[in-house]
Amino acid sequence: MYRRIRDLREDRDLTQTQMGKILSCSQRVYSNYERGDIDIPTLILIRLADFHDVSVDYLLERTDNPQTAR
Repeated sequence: MYRRIRDLREDRDLTQTQMGKILSCSQRVYSNYERGDIDIPTLILIRLADFHDVSVDYLLERTDNPQTAR
């Protein structure tokens, strides 16, 4: 999951600092999410999925289909 989150961020040419601002957290906290050092709260997972226009299942690597179920 953590590599997928990093790859999505890098695909948009965003820094960890920029993602932290988007998610209202610090760069350090966001970096911890990407490294898997701390669990990502459900609300943050939902916000990440919405921002990247992918499903939470895609972020969690339960599917390789990034399409949301909308």
